[in-house]
Amino acid sequence: MSARAVTVGVMTLTIPQSWQAPVGGEAQQPYFAALTEFVAAERAAHQVFPPEADTFAALEATAFQDVRVVLLGQDPYHDDGQAHGMCFSVRPGVRIPPSLRNMYKELNTDLGCTIPAHGNLSSWAGQGVLLLNTVLTVRAHEAASHKGQGWETFTDAVIRAVADREQPAVFILWGAHAKKKAALIDADRHRIIQGAHPSPLSARLFFGSRPFSAADKGLEELGLAPVDWQVPPLAD
Repeated sequence: MSARAVTVGVMTLTIPQSWQAPVGGEAQQPYFAALTEFVAAERAAHQVFPPEADTFAALEATAFQDVRVVLLGQDPYHDDGQAHGMCFSVRPGVRIPPSLRNMYKELNTDLGCTIPAHGNLSSWAGQGVLLLNTVLTVRAHEAASHKGQGWETFTDAVIRAVADREQPAVFILWGAHAKKKAALIDADRHRIIQGAHPSPLSARLFFGSRPFSAADKGLEELGLAPVDWQVPPLAD
């Protein structure tokens, strides 16, 4: 199947190949054309994160058939050099954001993982952890600036596609925004882990919630292997 794409001007949003069957039809919907036009206009007039090539990085890093865990974020990071298309993750060399730093602290408490010196979560994505934001682009330094433009419709389709598969998965929903997505998921077939967001604003409720061991327990109940949550050091 050829990749479906919507093109406006010089911008193309192409849904990665493994996601074509479950959500490729979204690219043919009117909202997706309007969304593409909006993002193209934003990129023409403003700095937008992540870079265009990284818009669907989460779907590229974790193939549809490989998803074991869905970790749901909200907006991409909106400061310079942070966002690269996977929720909570930043590229090597970028200062670890506060939410991710709190996640690392909880990982250490929960599973004894060593706190890494970088914030790239590609090792999780490679193990089937879909690092999905509900909105996939943002104007630089303006949080939630691309909210309500159509990304939520698309990412809801992604969540539903995983939830409707024969193979079950674990869904990790942190904070009120993510918890609303539980309505899209059959809790009898899947495992849903809900808790406070790791943001400094709610970290006191996040600490001690042990979501990573809970995810591994859920995977075990589903007959799936646990995730190696230890983020490895960067290769020399």
